[in-house]
Amino acid sequence: MDKKKQVRVLVADDSALMRILINDIINTDPDIHVVGQANNGKTAYLLTQELKPDVVLMDVNMGEYDGIYGVVKIMEHCPTPVIILSSIGNVDMNPILQALELGAIDYLNKPAKNRVNMDEVKQDLIEKIKIASTVEVKELLDKPVSVNIHEHSFDNKTSYDCIVLGASTGGPRAIERILTQLPKNLTIPVVIAQHMPASFVFAFANRLNQLTPLEVSVAKQGSRLEAGNIYLAPGDLNLTIERKHKNYVFGVTEQRFLAYNNPSIDALMISVAASYKEKAIGVVLTGMGKDGAIGLKAMRDTGSYTIAQSAASCIVYGMPKAAVENEAVEQVVHLDEIAAFLVSCLA
Repeated sequence: MDKKKQVRVLVADDSALMRILINDIINTDPDIHVVGQANNGKTAYLLTQELKPDVVLMDVNMGEYDGIYGVVKIMEHCPTPVIILSSIGNVDMNPILQALELGAIDYLNKPAKNRVNMDEVKQDLIEKIKIASTVEVKELLDKPVSVNIHEHSFDNKTSYDCIVLGASTGGPRAIERILTQLPKNLTIPVVIAQHMPASFVFAFANRLNQLTPLEVSVAKQGSRLEAGNIYLAPGDLNLTIERKHKNYVFGVTEQRFLAYNNPSIDALMISVAASYKEKAIGVVLTGMGKDGAIGLKAMRDTGSYTIAQSAASCIVYGMPKAAVENEAVEQVVHLDEIAAFLVSCLA
């Protein structure tokens, strides 16, 4: 790849040593190079305006002008794909979730035990930079949506008994947008498999629980699904749903899946196809890879209604594309319309 086509990266970190280490990692790949470095969020924003990098790597804790400041300013004045690269996620996921809500497209934890041992994340970092460089952030910037606090007039018996969502890169933003638009008297459970580290899932559930009047929690093996509740799959196992008499309960499978594990969207959706048959709705959201394509196809084959997020509204149109190509999708829907579309399916 010639120099002009290299992915141009700006590195923002208050540690000079960390900037050197990140620079060294990036320089191992001929398709990427560092065009500038910043030691706080304000300098990162100013350099983004000046240098127009393809991707910004942003730390969170950087003194007065932190990474959150940098994300806000960049998205307001010079929209650019931002990846949060910080050790704060090892102890507190909330700042990272805030950055994602404000426009950052992805995140990666620095190693918790040894900050200089960055080789642990080398492969993931390079992959995320290359994916981020393909994202048109300007196309994804949207106006804030107020939380739906209203009830909806549902029939006594709806056509579906469960909604299952699968997401990866860009998923937290997409999931927030969908859940906050669902009516507070939703009559069926929603189960979500979001690719993220196990330590992040509980913080994400807590955040969602504060954003919506619906009850959001992390699914527990053996517990029963309750109408109107939202459940997140744990990040350290492959969650399933089993039918026991008239109830549906959460289970776990030891089976490994080619596309992704812990949590596997395919594992969850295949189990939903077997337990709910035609009485479920499956949705594959933004994310890289192919997880969900097999599971959503299983749902469609058993009569469930299947949806994929539209390419124009995805951070990464990988998983929805794979589902469409696998003939698993009945309807493609823009992110901003998914919640209303789901309600219309139930009404």
